[in-house]
Amino acid sequence: MSTLPRTSASVLAATLLLTACGTEGAPPGGGNGEAPVQAEVLCPTDHSAYGDTPSSEPSPRASGRPSSLPLPSAGGTTENGVRITALHAWGPESGCAGVDYSADFELTNQLTEAATYTLTFGFLSATGGAVDRGERTVEEVGPGRTVKGTVAMREPLGNPPAVTGVAVTKVRSVPEAEASSASGTCPKSGVHVYADEGDAAMGLRVVGLHLVNCGTLPYRLDGCPKLELQDEDHRTVDSVRILEGTERISTGLGGTGSPEPVVLNTGEAAVADLAWRNTTQAGAPVNAPYVRVWARPGAAPVMVVPELDLGTTGRLGVGSWRRDETYRGATGTPAARP
Repeated sequence: MSTLPRTSASVLAATLLLTACGTEGAPPGGGNGEAPVQAEVLCPTDHSAYGDTPSSEPSPRASGRPSSLPLPSAGGTTENGVRITALHAWGPESGCAGVDYSADFELTNQLTEAATYTLTFGFLSATGGAVDRGERTVEEVGPGRTVKGTVAMREPLGNPPAVTGVAVTKVRSVPEAEASSASGTCPKSGVHVYADEGDAAMGLRVVGLHLVNCGTLPYRLDGCPKLELQDEDHRTVDSVRILEGTERISTGLGGTGSPEPVVLNTGEAAVADLAWRNTTQAGAPVNAPYVRVWARPGAAPVMVVPELDLGTTGRLGVGSWRRDETYRGATGTPAARP
Protein backbone atom coordinates (compact mmCIF):
# COMPACT_ATOMS: atom_id res chain seq x y z
CA MET A 1 0.00 0.00 0.00
CA SER A 2 1.21 3.50 -0.74
CA THR A 3 1.90 6.12 1.88
CA LEU A 4 -0.79 8.72 2.49
CA PRO A 5 0.25 12.12 1.04
CA ARG A 6 -0.11 13.97 4.32
CA THR A 7 3.13 15.92 3.95
CA SER A 8 4.61 16.83 0.57
CA ALA A 9 8.32 16.89 -0.14
CA SER A 10 8.15 20.67 -0.40
CA VAL A 11 6.72 20.91 3.11
CA LEU A 12 9.54 18.78 4.44
CA ALA A 13 12.01 20.97 2.59
CA ALA A 14 10.53 24.10 4.07
CA THR A 15 10.72 22.63 7.55
CA LEU A 16 14.34 21.60 7.11
CA LEU A 17 15.20 24.99 5.68
CA LEU A 18 13.79 26.78 8.68
CA THR A 19 15.70 24.50 10.98
CA ALA A 20 18.94 25.18 9.19
CA CYS A 21 18.59 28.89 8.54
CA GLY A 22 16.70 29.86 11.70
CA THR A 23 13.11 30.57 12.65
CA GLU A 24 11.12 33.32 14.21
CA GLY A 25 8.83 32.31 17.02
CA ALA A 26 8.38 31.89 20.72
CA PRO A 27 11.05 30.26 22.88
CA PRO A 28 9.98 27.89 25.66
CA GLY A 29 7.61 29.87 27.84
CA GLY A 30 7.31 32.65 25.26
CA GLY A 31 3.76 31.75 24.40
CA ASN A 32 2.52 32.28 27.93
CA GLY A 33 3.91 35.79 28.31
CA GLU A 34 6.95 34.83 30.42
CA ALA A 35 9.44 35.90 27.73
CA PRO A 36 9.36 38.07 24.61
CA VAL A 37 9.14 36.58 21.12
CA GLN A 38 12.54 35.35 19.98
CA ALA A 39 13.37 36.74 16.51
CA GLU A 40 16.04 34.93 14.49
CA VAL A 41 16.95 35.26 10.81
CA LEU A 42 16.27 33.14 7.79
CA CYS A 43 19.64 34.00 6.29
CA PRO A 44 23.10 32.78 7.34
CA THR A 45 24.69 34.72 10.18
CA ASP A 46 27.22 36.49 7.93
CA HIS A 47 24.40 38.38 6.23
CA SER A 48 22.05 41.01 7.58
CA ALA A 49 18.55 40.02 8.57
CA TYR A 50 15.71 41.69 6.77
CA GLY A 51 14.13 44.37 8.88
CA ASP A 52 17.44 45.44 10.46
CA THR A 53 18.50 49.08 10.20
CA PRO A 54 21.33 49.24 7.62
CA SER A 55 24.56 51.02 8.47
CA SER A 56 24.55 52.77 5.08
CA GLU A 57 22.11 53.49 2.28
CA PRO A 58 20.91 50.07 1.07
CA SER A 59 20.62 48.99 -2.54
CA PRO A 60 17.21 47.81 -3.85
CA ARG A 61 18.36 44.20 -3.33
CA ALA A 62 20.97 44.34 -0.59
CA SER A 63 22.71 41.19 0.56
CA GLY A 64 20.63 39.31 3.11
CA ARG A 65 17.46 41.31 2.42
CA PRO A 66 14.41 40.19 0.45
CA SER A 67 11.97 42.34 -1.48
CA SER A 68 8.62 43.02 0.15
CA LEU A 69 5.55 42.09 -1.87
CA PRO A 70 2.12 43.68 -1.41
CA LEU A 71 -0.41 41.51 0.34
CA PRO A 72 -3.83 41.05 -1.31
CA SER A 73 -6.65 42.55 0.71
CA ALA A 74 -7.52 39.10 2.03
CA GLY A 75 -3.96 38.59 3.24
CA GLY A 76 -4.49 40.58 6.40
CA THR A 77 -7.59 38.70 7.48
CA THR A 78 -7.47 36.28 10.39
CA GLU A 79 -8.06 32.56 9.81
CA ASN A 80 -8.55 30.52 13.00
CA GLY A 81 -6.35 32.92 14.92
CA VAL A 82 -3.61 33.19 12.26
CA ARG A 83 -2.94 36.42 10.34
CA ILE A 84 -0.46 36.95 7.49
CA THR A 85 1.46 40.17 8.12
CA ALA A 86 4.07 40.24 5.32
CA LEU A 87 5.18 38.46 2.14
CA HIS A 88 8.77 38.56 0.85
CA ALA A 89 10.53 37.47 -2.34
CA TRP A 90 14.14 36.30 -2.05
CA GLY A 91 16.56 36.60 -4.95
CA PRO A 92 19.94 35.02 -5.63
CA GLU A 93 21.61 38.01 -3.95
CA SER A 94 19.68 37.65 -0.69
CA GLY A 95 22.26 35.36 0.90
CA CYS A 96 19.84 32.60 1.92
CA ALA A 97 20.43 29.79 -0.54
CA GLY A 98 17.32 27.84 -1.45
CA VAL A 99 14.75 30.36 -0.19
CA ASP A 100 12.35 31.66 -2.83
CA TYR A 101 9.56 33.30 -0.80
CA SER A 102 8.72 33.75 2.86
CA ALA A 103 5.72 35.00 4.81
CA ASP A 104 5.47 36.48 8.30
CA PHE A 105 2.47 35.63 10.44
CA GLU A 106 0.92 36.21 13.83
CA LEU A 107 -0.78 33.42 15.76
CA THR A 108 -3.25 34.03 18.58
CA ASN A 109 -4.29 31.13 20.79
CA GLN A 110 -8.08 31.37 20.97
CA LEU A 111 -8.34 28.34 23.24
CA THR A 112 -8.64 28.38 27.03
CA GLU A 113 -5.41 26.43 27.57
CA ALA A 114 -1.85 26.39 26.25
CA ALA A 115 -1.56 24.63 22.88
CA THR A 116 0.87 23.49 20.20
CA TYR A 117 -0.08 24.53 16.67
CA THR A 118 0.73 23.10 13.25
CA LEU A 119 0.06 25.66 10.51
CA THR A 120 -0.06 25.02 6.77
CA PHE A 121 0.33 27.91 4.32
CA GLY A 122 -0.29 28.05 0.57
CA PHE A 123 1.92 30.27 -1.58
CA LEU A 124 -0.36 31.44 -4.43
CA SER A 125 0.04 32.68 -8.00
CA ALA A 126 -1.82 35.64 -9.53
CA THR A 127 -4.60 33.27 -10.63
CA GLY A 128 -5.09 32.01 -7.08
CA GLY A 129 -3.60 28.61 -7.76
CA ALA A 130 -1.16 27.05 -5.32
CA VAL A 131 2.50 27.28 -6.34
CA ASP A 132 3.76 25.49 -3.24
CA ARG A 133 3.08 25.24 0.47
CA GLY A 134 4.92 25.43 3.74
CA GLU A 135 4.33 24.18 7.27
CA ARG A 136 5.27 25.47 10.73
CA THR A 137 4.86 24.05 14.20
CA VAL A 138 4.55 26.55 17.05
CA GLU A 139 4.79 25.13 20.56
CA GLU A 140 3.61 26.27 23.99
CA VAL A 141 1.34 29.17 23.03
CA GLY A 142 -0.48 30.31 26.15
CA PRO A 143 -4.24 31.01 26.13
CA GLY A 144 -5.02 34.40 24.62
CA ARG A 145 -1.37 34.99 23.72
CA THR A 146 -0.04 36.08 20.34
CA VAL A 147 3.29 34.94 18.88
CA LYS A 148 5.01 35.78 15.60
CA GLY A 149 6.68 33.49 13.10
CA THR A 150 7.97 33.06 9.56
CA VAL A 151 7.36 30.30 7.05
CA ALA A 152 9.52 29.84 3.94
CA MET A 153 9.07 28.30 0.51
CA ARG A 154 12.25 26.89 -0.95
CA GLU A 155 13.20 27.30 -4.60
CA PRO A 156 10.99 24.85 -6.55
CA LEU A 157 12.09 22.80 -9.52
CA GLY A 158 11.20 23.94 -13.02
CA ASN A 159 9.77 27.34 -13.83
CA PRO A 160 6.61 27.80 -11.74
CA PRO A 161 4.58 31.03 -11.78
CA ALA A 162 5.58 33.88 -9.52
CA VAL A 163 4.10 34.01 -6.04
CA THR A 164 1.79 36.98 -5.48
CA GLY A 165 -0.06 35.95 -2.34
CA VAL A 166 -0.16 33.57 0.60
CA ALA A 167 -3.04 32.01 2.50
CA VAL A 168 -3.54 29.97 5.66
CA THR A 169 -4.85 26.62 4.41
CA LYS A 170 -4.95 24.56 7.60
CA VAL A 171 -4.70 25.19 11.34
CA ARG A 172 -4.35 22.31 13.79
CA SER A 173 -4.05 22.80 17.54
CA VAL A 174 -3.39 20.31 20.32
CA PRO A 175 -3.62 21.15 24.03
CA GLU A 176 -0.08 21.33 25.38
CA ALA A 177 -0.96 18.93 28.21
CA GLU A 178 -2.06 16.31 25.65
CA ALA A 179 0.60 16.78 22.96
CA SER A 180 1.91 13.55 21.45
CA SER A 181 5.59 12.72 21.13
CA ALA A 182 7.65 10.01 19.46
CA SER A 183 10.95 10.67 21.22
CA GLY A 184 12.78 13.26 23.30
CA THR A 185 12.12 13.95 26.96
CA CYS A 186 9.98 11.22 28.45
CA PRO A 187 6.53 12.48 29.53
CA LYS A 188 5.41 12.16 33.14
CA SER A 189 3.19 9.28 32.03
CA GLY A 190 6.31 7.27 31.23
CA VAL A 191 5.25 6.58 27.64
CA HIS A 192 5.50 8.25 24.25
CA VAL A 193 2.26 7.98 22.23
CA TYR A 194 2.01 9.06 18.59
CA ALA A 195 0.40 8.26 15.22
CA ASP A 196 2.30 7.35 12.05
CA GLU A 197 1.71 8.68 8.52
CA GLY A 198 -0.58 5.79 7.59
CA ASP A 199 -1.24 3.78 4.43
CA ALA A 200 -3.98 4.02 1.84
CA ALA A 201 -5.14 1.76 -0.99
CA MET A 202 -8.47 1.59 -2.85
CA GLY A 203 -10.25 3.73 -0.27
CA LEU A 204 -8.94 1.73 2.71
CA ARG A 205 -7.09 3.80 5.30
CA VAL A 206 -4.84 2.40 8.04
CA VAL A 207 -2.99 4.49 10.65
CA GLY A 208 -0.83 3.03 13.38
CA LEU A 209 -1.01 4.26 16.97
CA HIS A 210 2.38 3.74 18.61
CA LEU A 211 3.33 3.57 22.28
CA VAL A 212 6.91 3.44 23.59
CA ASN A 213 7.76 2.76 27.22
CA CYS A 214 10.33 5.40 28.16
CA GLY A 215 9.72 5.08 31.89
CA THR A 216 11.50 3.08 34.54
CA LEU A 217 8.88 0.38 35.20
CA PRO A 218 7.13 -2.20 33.00
CA TYR A 219 3.99 -0.89 31.27
CA ARG A 220 1.02 -3.24 30.79
CA LEU A 221 -1.50 -2.97 27.95
CA ASP A 222 -4.56 -5.15 27.44
CA GLY A 223 -7.07 -4.88 24.62
CA CYS A 224 -7.83 -1.78 22.55
CA PRO A 225 -7.04 1.85 23.33
CA LYS A 226 -10.00 4.08 24.11
CA LEU A 227 -10.66 6.83 21.57
CA GLU A 228 -12.59 10.08 21.26
CA LEU A 229 -12.93 11.66 17.81
CA GLN A 230 -13.02 15.45 17.41
CA ASP A 231 -13.76 17.76 14.49
CA GLU A 232 -11.80 20.85 13.42
CA ASP A 233 -13.33 22.87 16.27
CA HIS A 234 -12.50 20.20 18.86
CA ARG A 235 -16.15 19.17 19.18
CA THR A 236 -16.76 15.48 19.89
CA VAL A 237 -17.81 13.47 16.82
CA ASP A 238 -20.43 11.03 18.06
CA SER A 239 -21.86 9.97 14.69
CA VAL A 240 -19.11 7.38 14.11
CA ARG A 241 -19.22 3.88 15.60
CA ILE A 242 -15.88 2.87 17.09
CA LEU A 243 -15.49 -0.88 16.58
CA GLU A 244 -13.19 -3.13 18.61
CA GLY A 245 -11.03 -4.87 16.03
CA THR A 246 -10.42 -4.05 12.37
CA GLU A 247 -11.85 -7.19 10.72
CA ARG A 248 -15.21 -5.52 10.00
CA ILE A 249 -13.35 -2.85 8.05
CA SER A 250 -11.06 -5.27 6.19
CA THR A 251 -10.26 -8.95 6.77
CA GLY A 252 -6.82 -8.46 5.25
CA LEU A 253 -5.40 -6.49 8.17
CA GLY A 254 -4.90 -9.43 10.51
CA GLY A 255 -5.41 -9.21 14.23
CA THR A 256 -8.60 -11.29 14.23
CA GLY A 257 -7.60 -13.37 17.25
CA SER A 258 -8.41 -12.63 20.88
CA PRO A 259 -6.47 -9.72 22.40
CA GLU A 260 -3.52 -10.72 24.54
CA PRO A 261 -1.91 -8.67 27.31
CA VAL A 262 1.32 -6.90 26.38
CA VAL A 263 3.92 -5.97 29.00
CA LEU A 264 6.55 -3.50 27.79
CA ASN A 265 9.88 -3.09 29.50
CA THR A 266 11.79 0.19 29.18
CA GLY A 267 12.61 0.84 25.52
CA GLU A 268 9.98 -1.56 24.16
CA ALA A 269 7.02 -0.52 22.01
CA ALA A 270 3.49 -1.52 21.01
CA VAL A 271 1.21 -0.58 18.12
CA ALA A 272 -2.54 -0.62 17.48
CA ASP A 273 -4.18 -0.01 14.10
CA LEU A 274 -6.94 2.44 13.21
CA ALA A 275 -8.74 1.35 10.05
CA TRP A 276 -11.54 2.92 8.03
CA ARG A 277 -12.88 3.42 4.54
CA ASN A 278 -13.48 6.85 3.07
CA THR A 279 -16.37 5.78 0.85
CA THR A 280 -18.88 8.58 0.24
CA GLN A 281 -22.49 7.82 -0.61
CA ALA A 282 -25.70 9.47 0.61
CA GLY A 283 -25.28 11.97 3.41
CA ALA A 284 -22.56 14.34 4.52
CA PRO A 285 -19.01 12.99 4.79
CA VAL A 286 -17.42 13.06 8.24
CA ASN A 287 -13.90 14.36 8.84
CA ALA A 288 -12.30 14.04 12.26
CA PRO A 289 -8.78 15.51 12.30
CA TYR A 290 -8.21 14.87 16.02
CA VAL A 291 -8.24 11.67 18.07
CA ARG A 292 -7.84 11.62 21.86
CA VAL A 293 -6.21 8.38 22.93
CA TRP A 294 -6.31 6.65 26.33
CA ALA A 295 -3.75 3.87 26.08
CA ARG A 296 -5.28 1.99 28.99
CA PRO A 297 -7.87 2.65 31.74
CA GLY A 298 -6.74 5.49 33.96
CA ALA A 299 -4.05 6.72 31.55
CA ALA A 300 -3.71 10.41 30.74
CA PRO A 301 -5.16 11.24 27.29
CA VAL A 302 -2.89 12.06 24.36
CA MET A 303 -4.16 13.83 21.24
CA VAL A 304 -2.96 12.77 17.80
CA VAL A 305 -3.91 14.26 14.42
CA PRO A 306 -4.43 11.42 11.91
CA GLU A 307 -6.88 13.46 9.77
CA LEU A 308 -9.59 10.80 9.61
CA ASP A 309 -11.56 11.18 6.34
CA LEU A 310 -14.35 8.78 7.22
CA GLY A 311 -16.67 9.52 4.29
CA THR A 312 -20.22 8.44 5.01
CA THR A 313 -19.31 4.98 6.32
CA GLY A 314 -19.80 5.94 9.99
CA ARG A 315 -17.33 3.32 11.25
CA LEU A 316 -13.78 3.23 12.60
CA GLY A 317 -12.05 -0.01 13.53
CA VAL A 318 -9.55 -0.05 16.40
CA GLY A 319 -7.14 -2.94 16.74
CA SER A 320 -5.78 -4.31 20.00
CA TRP A 321 -2.34 -3.34 21.26
CA ARG A 322 0.34 -5.75 20.08
CA ARG A 323 4.07 -5.78 20.64
CA ASP A 324 5.97 -3.83 17.96
CA GLU A 325 8.92 -6.08 17.19
CA THR A 326 10.16 -3.68 14.50
CA TYR A 327 10.70 -0.74 16.86
CA ARG A 328 14.29 0.47 17.02
CA GLY A 329 14.62 3.91 18.56
CA ALA A 330 15.81 6.03 21.45
CA THR A 331 13.33 6.55 24.25
CA GLY A 332 14.88 9.68 25.74
CA THR A 333 15.51 10.33 29.40
CA PRO A 334 13.44 7.88 31.46
CA ALA A 335 10.71 9.42 33.56
CA ALA A 336 9.74 8.21 37.01
CA ARG A 337 6.28 6.72 36.95
CA PRO A 338 3.61 8.66 38.87
